[in-house]
Amino acid sequence: MSETVAVIGGGLAGCEAAWQLLQRGQRVTLYEMKPQCFSPAHKSPLLAELVCSNSLRSNNLENAVGLLKEEMRRLGSLIMAAADANALPAGSALAVDRANFSRFIEEKLHSYQSLQIIRAEVKELPTERPVIIATGPLTSPALAGYIADRLINGPYLYFYDAISPIIAAETIACDKVFSASRYEAGEGDYLNCPLDKDTYERFWQMLIAGEEVPLKSGEEFKCFEGCMPIEVMAKRGIATLAFGPMKPVGLIDPRTGQQPYAVVQLRRENKSGTMYNLVGFQTKLTWPEQRRIFRTIPGLENAEFVRYGSIHRNTFLNSPLLLEKTLQLRSDRHIYFAGQITGVEGYVESTAMGLLAGINLHFQLTGSTLAAPPETTALGALVHHITGTDQRTFQPMNVNFGLFPPLATKTPRKDRGRLYAARALQDLATWSAQF
Repeated sequence: MSETVAVIGGGLAGCEAAWQLLQRGQRVTLYEMKPQCFSPAHKSPLLAELVCSNSLRSNNLENAVGLLKEEMRRLGSLIMAAADANALPAGSALAVDRANFSRFIEEKLHSYQSLQIIRAEVKELPTERPVIIATGPLTSPALAGYIADRLINGPYLYFYDAISPIIAAETIACDKVFSASRYEAGEGDYLNCPLDKDTYERFWQMLIAGEEVPLKSGEEFKCFEGCMPIEVMAKRGIATLAFGPMKPVGLIDPRTGQQPYAVVQLRRENKSGTMYNLVGFQTKLTWPEQRRIFRTIPGLENAEFVRYGSIHRNTFLNSPLLLEKTLQLRSDRHIYFAGQITGVEGYVESTAMGLLAGINLHFQLTGSTLAAPPETTALGALVHHITGTDQRTFQPMNVNFGLFPPLATKTPRKDRGRLYAARALQDLATWSAQF
């Protein structure tokens, strides 16, 4: 086709949207501001950079995000192909080597002559129409202002997001940690730093008293519940962490034969195993405080930080007010939004919105219409959340079975995930048979 589509943003959603269009014979111009400009959270010049973590969460089909991954695989997702090809040992989770993951995606996209990549900051919409805006929650100030003033005629909503620190593997005291995954026998895919009750309580006291990076003047701290800074979570009570990210259930220290009072889990960050991520330790502590406090964790006394944790502001649309189920802007149906800016939360969910935006735009270009995926699917449940929720109370959310229509019959909790998945995949097959 002679018409060229613009995709703004080379993150997960933008790359997935471009891929879906290219696969269907469309011409695409992909705009990415890196390496000319970097957001406060981005560091790599590569496309599809994973910022917060290298984990795409559960790969279990009976978990909602695991189901969403499988739905995307069945629809030919580039991001899922990259994740599967560059997976690291992570128990039941799907974790990836970040750099190789991004390189895989770049190579696949560059194989298309019908794709042009322009490395420059976009400050207003390009002349190509239609356009998919997939600039993520860290949209550049210039483009964010343009969207607010010219497209939606109002301010964005926002919340704060935090990322965990990464440490050098060679600086972990191996004689103080043990390998295991929760609930799995034998050696596991995580390193575990065990804490006894006294050590845990001293650590908790330091966390709640630690110095934090201040917010900008006049801003209120609003954090997404699924990415709560560790020190904020700690302030909910002394036992909160021991029942949350530091829960020791299913983890037996082979040196003592006992379950520790609490653990800090470390997840491999790259294929070579030279770096580890502190799981669940998103933080807005200052860098000196991270060094001081996290080095009191057994095994991390001499840890060297490859990347410190940090916090950044994320912006998102009031999508129930602004977007159709196709992810088109109601006021201009040649403009689509995709990714985390739509009000989904998480790598996989953001990618899923890019996948749907690309498929929906292809149908528009061919003069056809495509119904939204059934709400019984993970894809459809997410679309319904971001377009059908009360606009007065709308907040970002990860995919979860609470977004799905109830099962037809009352079912024991242990069987629900399996039945949700079976229903979803059957309905997805029926829906996708039309393209």
